[in-house]
Amino acid sequence: MHQCFPSFDRRPAIVLIVLFSALTGLAYPLAITGIAQLGMSGKANGSLIERDGKVVGSSLIGQNFASDRYFHGRPSATTGPDPADPSKSVDAPYNASNSMGSNLAPTSKKLIDRVNASIESEFAAGRIDVVAADAVTTSASGLDPHISPQYALAQISAVAMARGLPEEKVRLLVENHIKGRVAGFIGEPRVNVLQLNLALDSLR
Repeated sequence: MHQCFPSFDRRPAIVLIVLFSALTGLAYPLAITGIAQLGMSGKANGSLIERDGKVVGSSLIGQNFASDRYFHGRPSATTGPDPADPSKSVDAPYNASNSMGSNLAPTSKKLIDRVNASIESEFAAGRIDVVAADAVTTSASGLDPHISPQYALAQISAVAMARGLPEEKVRLLVENHIKGRVAGFIGEPRVNVLQLNLALDSLR
């Protein structure tokens, strides 16, 4: 005696797979991309900042400003491959391809030594008078584009001296770049370092 199994029509299932693949894999992404480009193209394309027709960075990703002529961002713990030995890593501040924090515990001697060294370096360069937390600590991403108003204001004297500018002129520039809390209560006041330094280059 032969056992009979019911036969099923697979066509509806195949049609549904194709339909939903088209809807969720093509139509929906294209629609969202189109809406974003029409309504907020700058943000949709990475919040890029241009100077003289060339992209110089993004307002969302910090850069490693090392010169005394510029305001410095907070320290970055990102790393990159060692050119001499790719199996090892070396410090590479603001490496956007390897976003990370230091993951060091508050009791870590390495962290304590690094923070103390940063404090001494900042004081020696005259970039700070009172140490702001973000002047010597890294962010979780290592790419934070902002610093606190306290840290920005503390760097005015050193930047003004390096550029031969009046401190009051530099101070006014910093104050004009301080952004308040979102909607008045979300987040903290902040200064975008790249935007501030680009405006600084425009000072005469």
